[in-house]
Amino acid sequence: MNAESLEIAKTRYQSGKIAFESGQYREAVENLEKASALLARNSRLGGEVEIWLVTAYEAAGRNDDAIALCERLKRHPYSETSKQARRLLYILKAPKLVRPSEWMTEIPDLGTLPDNDLKIRAAGKPIKSSQPRKPAEPEFIDLSQVNTRDNRFIWVALIVIGLTISYLVWLSFSGTPV
Repeated sequence: MNAESLEIAKTRYQSGKIAFESGQYREAVENLEKASALLARNSRLGGEVEIWLVTAYEAAGRNDDAIALCERLKRHPYSETSKQARRLLYILKAPKLVRPSEWMTEIPDLGTLPDNDLKIRAAGKPIKSSQPRKPAEPEFIDLSQVNTRDNRFIWVALIVIGLTISYLVWLSFSGTPV
């Protein structure tokens, strides 16, 4: 493998990871498959790319491809890759849980409402006015509404601190070890 194809593979691998993380699973599969084709399958990087490819397959709804690739990766020479493949295979083959319908909240599709098109378009375009915006005026506070009554907490705290310091000073002069 030459350095140029290794760089292309690394670029495709990074593009595939970015596409996967942004939810573009079909693009992620495409980039990761191309990166995998350029790398030696038994290399550490080749295994890492194919682990990402398994998750991209699963996210794209290609569960059979993900399981088949995991089965092959279980025998990968790098122990970390084979360990990850076994874990992923366990997850992929786990039975799907059926949730009761009363546990689910159905979100209505607001796009089907007849007057919704106008609202979406209106909300999507900000209104530009020709008049410059005025800076926000400072908000004035009515001081007659502010509670200024002393709750005596500060005085209690100061007395406690004073007593503690006095006690420590008394202990230091009385010869009692602190």
